[in-house]
Amino acid sequence: MDRLFSADSHVVETEDCYREIDPKFRDRRPRAINDEVEGAIMQVPGMDFAVPAAALCRAGIPRERWLDARRWEELHPAGHDPKARLAIQDEEGVEGEVIYPSVGMVICLHPDVEYRKACFDAYNRWLAEFCAHDPQRLFGIGMAAVATPEAGVQEIRELHAMGFKGVMFCGDAAFEDYDHPSYAPVWEAAIGLGMPVNFHILTGKDSYNMPVRGPKVIQQIVTVRGNQNILMMLVLGGVFERHPDLRVIMVENDAGWLPHFSFRLDHAWERYRWSMEMEDLPRAPSTYIDECVYATFQDDSSVRHVIDAVNLEHILWATDFPHGDGTYPRSREIAKEVTEGMTPEQRHAVVYGNAAALYGF
Repeated sequence: MDRLFSADSHVVETEDCYREIDPKFRDRRPRAINDEVEGAIMQVPGMDFAVPAAALCRAGIPRERWLDARRWEELHPAGHDPKARLAIQDEEGVEGEVIYPSVGMVICLHPDVEYRKACFDAYNRWLAEFCAHDPQRLFGIGMAAVATPEAGVQEIRELHAMGFKGVMFCGDAAFEDYDHPSYAPVWEAAIGLGMPVNFHILTGKDSYNMPVRGPKVIQQIVTVRGNQNILMMLVLGGVFERHPDLRVIMVENDAGWLPHFSFRLDHAWERYRWSMEMEDLPRAPSTYIDECVYATFQDDSSVRHVIDAVNLEHILWATDFPHGDGTYPRSREIAKEVTEGMTPEQRHAVVYGNAAALYGF
C-alpha cells in the first residue's frame, strides 16, 4: 500500500486545553466531569447540553460497547497526548495528520460569539503546543470565530503566524452569512496567506437533531447535509466567482455524492437562473466546485466509482482518529479498499499526494 496521510484527524480536548483562557472567562471555562451515566463529558457554561467527550474518543472500542460510560482517565491517550498520537501513526503506518478539534466543534454552537472566541483562542494555543512535538507529522487547523470582518482577518493573520496550515470556521456565521459581500476581506486574507478555509460537519445548527422520518439513527446519516448547505450557499451565492483563488475544504462529509450534487446545482443554474433568486454566475456551478472545493472521506467506498466525475486532485483520504467513524485500527486495509480500481497514480494522490500539495509538506 502507498504512503498514507490523514487529511482529517482530531484531538479530544481536555480541561487543560482551556486553562489559559482569557481571564474574563476563567470562571466559566469548559470543565471536564465524569458523569455517572455518560462517563467523560465537558460542561460548557451557556450551552444546554454537555459535550460527550467519551463518544468523541471511541478509537479501538468495539461498536457494541459504545454506550459504556468511560471516564476521562479511560479515554485513549492519543486524543490529547502528542507522543501517544505519534505512536498511533507509527502503528498504523500513517506519516502525518491534519488535526481538527472535537469539543471545539460543539462549542461552535455556543450562542455567545465572544465566549466562543475565548475558547478558540485557548484551544489554538494548546493545539500549537501539541503540534510542536513534531511539525512534520502534526498539522494543525486553527479555529476562528469571525465576529466581524475585521476580527476574522486578524484571526487568520494570527493563526498563520502560529504556524497553522488552515483556518476552520463554524458552520453558522456570526453575522449575515458567508456569501455576504462583507466577508470579502476575510476571504482575501485567507487567499493572501495561503490559508484554506475549512468547514467540518457537525459545527452548525442544521447538523443537530434535524427532523427525520423514521428511526433516530437517520440523524447520523444526514450529518453531511450541513456541509452540503454551506457548499450550495458559497457556490450559488457567488463567493467563488468573486474570489476564484479561495480554497475551501469540506471536512468529513464523504465525497462520492459530489457528481450528482454538482449536477443538481448545474440543473438549477441552467433552467432557473432567470426565474429564481441566484447570484449572476457566468459559469456552471460545477466548475467552481471542481476548481475551489476539496472534500475529505474515510471509508466512503462510492468514491472509487466516481473517479472520472470528480476533480480527483481535490479528494483527500482521512482516518478521523480517534472518532468512532474513523478507520483505526484498520487504516491501511481500508485505504486500500476505498481506492480499489484506481491507478497507482490516482491512489497515491488520494491517500497522500493531494494533501502534500495542498499543505506543502
